[in-house]
Amino acid sequence: MTEHIAAQHAFFQTGATRSIAFRKKQLKQLKKMLRENEDRLYEAIYADFKKSRFETYTSEVALLEQDIDDALKNVSTWAANKCVSTNLANFPGKSYIQPEPFGVSLVIGAWNYPYLLSLGPVIPAIAAGNTVVLKPSELPDHTAQLMKSLVSSYFDPEFFTVVTGGVETSTELLKQPFQKIFFTGSPKVGKIVYQAAAKQLIPVTLELGGKSPAFVTKHANIKRTVQRLVWGKFLNAGQTCIAPDYVWVEASIANKFLQALKAQILKMNYAFENDNYMQIINTDHVDRLVGYLEDATVFFGGDHNRDHRFISPTILTDVTFESRCMQEEIFGPILPVLFYENLAEAIAKTKQLPKPLSCYVFSDNQKEQHQITETLSFGGGAINDTIMHISNPKLPFGGVGQSGIGSYHGEAGFKTFSHYKSMLKKANWIELPLKYPPYTARKLRWIKRLLSW
Repeated sequence: MTEHIAAQHAFFQTGATRSIAFRKKQLKQLKKMLRENEDRLYEAIYADFKKSRFETYTSEVALLEQDIDDALKNVSTWAANKCVSTNLANFPGKSYIQPEPFGVSLVIGAWNYPYLLSLGPVIPAIAAGNTVVLKPSELPDHTAQLMKSLVSSYFDPEFFTVVTGGVETSTELLKQPFQKIFFTGSPKVGKIVYQAAAKQLIPVTLELGGKSPAFVTKHANIKRTVQRLVWGKFLNAGQTCIAPDYVWVEASIANKFLQALKAQILKMNYAFENDNYMQIINTDHVDRLVGYLEDATVFFGGDHNRDHRFISPTILTDVTFESRCMQEEIFGPILPVLFYENLAEAIAKTKQLPKPLSCYVFSDNQKEQHQITETLSFGGGAINDTIMHISNPKLPFGGVGQSGIGSYHGEAGFKTFSHYKSMLKKANWIELPLKYPPYTARKLRWIKRLLSW
């Protein structure tokens, strides 16, 4: 481990990664790796938690390829110096901002989307000119081992390498002299990463989670709402950091909404026997999720099989903020439904929880849309949809407060892995003597005049 990191430091010091041509070559190599091994990627993730080819492509591989294409198209522009205006005090001169890579970067991936959340941050790290050490989650072992094997075959370890292992490996990595750390995972572990990085003053980006709410008002298109809400909630068996964690529904449409929700789940045919649904990552998570059913009413679903790591899409009612399912992020196929009479009161109740990673508003009433999105603080979200904001590389993705620090995707990712140097270039053909000793009252008067222009 230490040898790989030392080799990356030495390689970075050669300046090879500063070349835009080099960066593009590596991005193309990453895309080649994905394309040439697509079947192996599908087989490994299916072995880990029964994720289908369709869902793996649409929610992971396709997004990675899109981000690579976006970086290839725009990296030259992102990496160029940006000219800014120069004030009179620095006349004659030129001012500009110069992006530069941090250096050797550590990316710690998450288990729920093992390809997307491991290789996704690697794309902007490469585009910005860094070297990368990737530590994927150990929970989906087949995907972790495959990524290690593929990266070692397609990349020089002094530029990009994968380190596998559990908590001990992560702990040791956090002691190493990285120039940037990017972590995706839970707030609990994010705090540990942040504390470790602080000891060396390493800049950190934390992509965490939280209880992301959805609001459904009487002005919502119920048919479209339940279609998009059910898809977003039960994608990846609910193991999605930006999935709707719970939903507020206006009381006047409660029964209509619940019946439509139930019908939509049945229509989508989620079952252990088909490729429309997948497993929970391990039995510990199955046990945790089943525990949420104890102090609420199961309106629909609730079937589970520990040996198969299966929990059917489940709707809970009779839920309060004191219920067990409201104490932490659910991260599974269980959707608590709460009802409100007054939207302002529901918003105020939601604000009692830490700031979430996402928020979703289902309403065709602009006043309601603005009331929710402008009152609540959250990382990002959507109006009349769920999750799809992550698919637009022009939208920075990240949390706020407990749900994360920093963002990525597209140019935002490039900025996350770059330091921006502020530069002033002065001409030599003239120099005003006002700032130099000896200081006089007359010089001070002129300086005041110049700085006020």
